[in-house]
Amino acid sequence: MDESKRTPLAVVLAALLHLGILAFLYLAILPCSTYEKWFELLHLPAGWNPIACAKPLELPGQPIEAVLIGPTGAPPPKPTKARPVPDSVPPPPAVPPPTPTVQAPQVKTLPPPPEHPDVVDQEKVVAEALQKAEDAKKEQEERQRQRQAELDAQAARKKEEEKKKIDELFAKLDKASAATRQADNRKRQAEQQLKDLQNTRDDGLPDVPAATQRQTGTNGKDDSLLAKYQAAIQNAVTQNWLRPDNMPSAPCVVHITQLPGGDVMSAKVDSSCPYDDAGRRSVENAVLRAQPLPYKGFESVFQRDLTFTFRPQ
Repeated sequence: MDESKRTPLAVVLAALLHLGILAFLYLAILPCSTYEKWFELLHLPAGWNPIACAKPLELPGQPIEAVLIGPTGAPPPKPTKARPVPDSVPPPPAVPPPTPTVQAPQVKTLPPPPEHPDVVDQEKVVAEALQKAEDAKKEQEERQRQRQAELDAQAARKKEEEKKKIDELFAKLDKASAATRQADNRKRQAEQQLKDLQNTRDDGLPDVPAATQRQTGTNGKDDSLLAKYQAAIQNAVTQNWLRPDNMPSAPCVVHITQLPGGDVMSAKVDSSCPYDDAGRRSVENAVLRAQPLPYKGFESVFQRDLTFTFRPQ
């Protein structure tokens, strides 16, 4: 309800309350005979009257006539006139009694009554009640906001923990996948090495095309022992080489580390080799399959670290 409508209603209720109190006080000071007269005028039953006068004591039987005897019943004595006694003392002079001074009652001026005291008090009470209700509402809203903030923080922490667990799980899966890929690569490399070793045994001299005479040189004019040694290595590697597709005919430098007797420790093509990865691996595998490299008869020109130029044929 609007504040402007509450004030007149409060004034009317206060006025009715005061009128009721005055009427009650007025009815309380009326004698019981007045109530009896009102009930007789209105022709209402006397039993409805809440305030009934006390009746005089009435005894049953005929009234008794009696004559009082004794001092109580004797007539009073007749008055006798007293004789004046002469007084020799002159009476004192008549002094008029002092006139009492009547002081006028002091009239105290009362302060003017406050305008609409009841209305002001009621408005104050209503304002305080509204303020308390507003404060309680704000406090409740603040508690709800704090509770909601705590719930949001808990949900965020829980979500972060779940995300962390998911990230850790994915990291483990990635690690396992990487380990699996690495194991597969190692397996393929082992299979390739095993295949190369098998080819080393299978692709020997018996598979070389038949010729009237084994090639021992490069059709050059250098007939030195070192030239013959290099030609023998070229011939051994070429016999064990499996040529890949789209292989160029350019030469490729290979670095070989070997032991006396021709056992190869390692074979690595040079970075200047123009072959692709498949071509480079084919040359390195051919060197490994050709071991032991030619050694007998070439002891004087044997080189532990040999740089060999492979020329595809």
